Amino acid sequence: MKLDQTDNRLLELLQTDSKKTTKEYALKLGLSTTAIYERIKRLERVGAIRSYVALVDKGVVDRNFTVFCHVKLVQHVKNNIAQFEAQVMRLQEVVECHHLSGDNDYLLKIHVKDMEAYRNFMVNKLTTMSHIGSTQSSLTIKEVKHSTAIPLL
Repeated sequence: MKLDQTDNRLLELLQTDSKKTTKEYALKLGLSTTAIYERIKRLERVGAIRSYVALVDKGVVDRNFTVFCHVKLVQHVKNNIAQFEAQVMRLQEVVECHHLSGDNDYLLKIHVKDMEAYRNFMVNKLTTMSHIGSTQSSLTIKEVKHSTAIPLL
């Protein structure tokens, strides 16, 4: 499906604050409330909008320690990849997992309480998984930029 400029503008507004009313979006975009409602429903139907979520402050929920962990598999074959990905999906500390090209096979983004919690995660969960050859962790000193919005315009 091809999105037009109004769709993109509406998606940007929704990414900024999805709790506004259709009337508020309509006023900003110069369209009727019904037109905005129909566009939103179409964007949901075609999968351009996957879900609506609350963005939780990591510090408030005591998960402000962020680690990026590179993972190399012992052997990069279909079965190992499938098993690793299935196991990672069950780890609640892992908020993102990316299959990479290059020296490492995966990059995990992990949120935990502190260094001790990360150590426990590594010892009791990650390194017990089959097919992991090595890991390399980078600890976040400061989050300089974080956005969930996909640039559209």
